[in-house]
Amino acid sequence: MQSSMLGLLALLSASAPFANAITPQAITNNVPAAKSVLGQSVDNGGLSTEGIATLDGMAIDAIPEGRSAEAVMAAAITPASWTATADSYQPGYPPSNVLDGNTNTFWHTPFGANGKPLPHTLTIDMQQAYLINSIAYIPRQDGSSNGNVGEHQIQTSLDGVNYGTPVALGTYQDSSSTKTTIFEATNARYVKFTALTEAGNRGPWSSCATFSIFQTSTAAPPSGQGKWSPTLDFPLVPVSMAMEHDSGNVLVWSSYAASTFGGSPGGNTLTATYNPATGIVSQRDVSNTDHDMFCEGLSMDSTGRFISTGGNNAPKTSIYSPKYDFWAAGPQMNIPRGYQSQCALSNGNIFVIGGSWSGGSGNKIGELYSYTANTWTKLAGAPVDPMLTNDAQGVYRADNHGWLFGWKGGNVFQAGPSRNMNWYGTAGAGSTTPAGPRGNDGDAMCGNAVMYDATQGKILTVGGAVNYQGINATANAHIITINTPGTAATVQNINPMWYQRTFANAVVLPNGRVFITGGQIYGQPFSDATSQLQPEMWDPVSTTFTKLAPQAIPRNYHSTAILMPDATILSAGGGLCGACATNHYDGQVYSPAYLFNTDGSRATRPVITNAPAQVAISGTLTATTNGPVTAWALVRLGSTTHTVNTDQRRIPLFAKANGNTYTMPLPTDPGIMLPGYYYLFASNAAGVPSIAKFVWVPVP
Repeated sequence: MQSSMLGLLALLSASAPFANAITPQAITNNVPAAKSVLGQSVDNGGLSTEGIATLDGMAIDAIPEGRSAEAVMAAAITPASWTATADSYQPGYPPSNVLDGNTNTFWHTPFGANGKPLPHTLTIDMQQAYLINSIAYIPRQDGSSNGNVGEHQIQTSLDGVNYGTPVALGTYQDSSSTKTTIFEATNARYVKFTALTEAGNRGPWSSCATFSIFQTSTAAPPSGQGKWSPTLDFPLVPVSMAMEHDSGNVLVWSSYAASTFGGSPGGNTLTATYNPATGIVSQRDVSNTDHDMFCEGLSMDSTGRFISTGGNNAPKTSIYSPKYDFWAAGPQMNIPRGYQSQCALSNGNIFVIGGSWSGGSGNKIGELYSYTANTWTKLAGAPVDPMLTNDAQGVYRADNHGWLFGWKGGNVFQAGPSRNMNWYGTAGAGSTTPAGPRGNDGDAMCGNAVMYDATQGKILTVGGAVNYQGINATANAHIITINTPGTAATVQNINPMWYQRTFANAVVLPNGRVFITGGQIYGQPFSDATSQLQPEMWDPVSTTFTKLAPQAIPRNYHSTAILMPDATILSAGGGLCGACATNHYDGQVYSPAYLFNTDGSRATRPVITNAPAQVAISGTLTATTNGPVTAWALVRLGSTTHTVNTDQRRIPLFAKANGNTYTMPLPTDPGIMLPGYYYLFASNAAGVPSIAKFVWVPVP
């Protein structure tokens, strides 16, 4: 993308409080105009497809269908007496066409290669104010793609003159499908839709067949619980997400297609990159690795590369280098896998285990990736059986999504989701040692585990369910403490979350608190029923949970969340089910309460003025700030898919001050401070965190 969003990151960070709204079921989809891409099952070297009867274990007939264009318009506010104006239009294609209820007519800017240049604006006057929370943009339906809107922003106004911060921005997919954008509820009479690019870069045009607006009656959330940003639209459903250490950009991907993984021919993955500094979302189709990376194992290695393994192309490995912005094919695993889990180790290698979703079921023993030799080695002494859950669907689900933590001496602690915990050794042929049960918890598939204090070996676990799907989740919460590999873990049962959750995401913050968002009570893939829209914050001091400002958009199966360099959280995705009603091509940024003063204004952050780009195990870290600070922490950069983020961990640092210069001893064991890239945060006496500096910890 060549255009700029005019510094929209600043607008996002400074946005005023928004009212919250629950998603209307009628508009939670981007409905493909063409037939579903779900295809018949094929055998393609370990490629997993399920055919025309099921999708990821769910009967296709049980997945809510996407609404037709007519149904979308019927659910919207009736545009009686409304007017539509535009910056320009081709004679015979006026902006009033977007309100006539006929998808065969459309607005189009002047034809020809030398037409009026972008950006273009379409403005709707609803003649009175409504509390609105979403729009639906239907591109032209005549078979041509010219004018499909790509990069865009949506603004609202009460008077048609003063348009504030965009309520949504991002990039739409280049297709004829209905594009729905849901945002925090706001009172408005006018809606301005600005097209910044043409989705296919075919020319300087914009077009629209129908533009619908939806209202809500949901009240604003209470103050003092953090704030959700304007909606960020992606051109795909972001099922996987990773933070790039060199730029602060967020890389996301779906599968071979933007809206589905079923029937994959294999060989490519659609990706998108969000640049927080500009607000731009760019796109890429990665085909040079011949790998559909949906349902992969994912982790960041000691050099900051993303190692993506298996999935729809079950034996494959793809490696992304943020430094060079390049995907390369890695060595194939010895065992094809999908829905496996993997983690970085203290010696820089990668351990992977499980993954019966694809490549055959059962006996998915551990393997070790050597980052120096660029090879995979099977570990016969690291069987998967000890970590299996007792899932109703058998081993197809029982070995999925392990909660793995790299630890001392190249060992791995497996905290779940099985009730029985284990140690895995990676030396020689590998080894396995029981670590005891997880307190009074049962199996907790699709729950979450977060290492919030690595120096003390502290892990928080929350939620999940005894089966992958078709059963209620729990609100269970536990603190696990680990120390010497091979010994029993200590487990503390603590007060539960406010809400039952499965398919949720959990993110550790600089202060050690854990943000938990999304999920549903009754685990059902590709459904937004029983969604938990209110996130929670866990406090490690009180060991209690606090309810936070509700979010507007459900985040369930295939959703993601990750910590950003500015100590906010990007929460995104959900769905990826073809022509269904629950695809969420979007995200929102949550700003925790520590970024605000008591009156709701933005708090002044401390600034790290100088910090090293690289530190060593057992060394010291010296950094300078623009004023006094009281707390420091390293937080390892995250990568996440399917509720699992084995990369994130927090290391609190204890500093000695000399004016505004602080010196901190670092952990002496690489099992505590895993090699890789970290955020360095400083917080002041009010608990306000700085924007992070990136710090690399190489293998000792």
